[in-house]
Amino acid sequence: MAVDFWIWPAFIALIFFLIAVDLVVFQGKAHEVSLTEAFIWSVVWTVIGIAFAGVILVWHGQNAAGEYIAGYVIERSLSVDNIFVFALILTYFSVPDAYQPRILIWGVLGAIFFRLIFIGAGAGLLNAFHWMIYIFGGFLVFTGLRMALGKEMEVNPEDNPALKLMRRVIPITSDYQSTRFFVKQAGVRMATPLFAVVLTIATTDVIFAVDSIPAIFAVTDNTFVVFSSNAFAVLGMRVLYFLLAGAMHRFVYLKVGLSAVLVFVGVKMLSDDTYHISIWLSLGVIALVLTAAIVGSLFATRKSRPELESA
Repeated sequence: MAVDFWIWPAFIALIFFLIAVDLVVFQGKAHEVSLTEAFIWSVVWTVIGIAFAGVILVWHGQNAAGEYIAGYVIERSLSVDNIFVFALILTYFSVPDAYQPRILIWGVLGAIFFRLIFIGAGAGLLNAFHWMIYIFGGFLVFTGLRMALGKEMEVNPEDNPALKLMRRVIPITSDYQSTRFFVKQAGVRMATPLFAVVLTIATTDVIFAVDSIPAIFAVTDNTFVVFSSNAFAVLGMRVLYFLLAGAMHRFVYLKVGLSAVLVFVGVKMLSDDTYHISIWLSLGVIALVLTAAIVGSLFATRKSRPELESA
């Protein structure tokens, strides 16, 4: 699937346009996001993300569209795991509910920026050194097994290197200044806690990109498909937080499902030179594993929060 150079700036412009629409329409002013609002926008972002698979289908055929959908599903599923970390960071900084939507949209923008860098680096390595597929594949298997054993890296906002560096370079105000990132107090330019939260979320997301980027390269080696599926999945991550944050305790088997997906795509990557697993078989396995994990989780915890059942 060859992509003309002009497609890249055009696509990035589209992503910026969608983010701008999100900022203006969804959150014209700071407000607390209701469950209904989060659900509606989650559907909107999902429809937009899946609809782009239709563009890929018309543009480059079924196989490329299947690769896009597989990449989108993997990234969207792994982004659910990010919600735990988002909740931890927002709680750590005591972020008012009304400011959380704006914080997360800027966090998403940072996540897309870092993913673009990682995807470019990953594609360059795979193109230059074919044996890197074994490094990526082995890393995915290792990461999946660690996740299954509950030995993932713990995230502590206080230990974030970018946050530590920022605190040394620029002073931070003691309280929030509406939705402003920087203010002047007594003639001194200072950052607000809002900027510190955005920086922490964006840089912490790098940890998750290290897992998700190799996982998508396992189902496609097309750089544009990797980035576009990542970008659309990440765009819907913010509203997914408001939709699922209060119910994350119910997804008890999610990490097991995600670990199985990572191991599967890692094995696919390792065996690709000797036995190629088709994209549609891969997509079927991924969808089956994640569906089983989600349905099993909801069934196992159906009596834990009766009020959520009615919702």
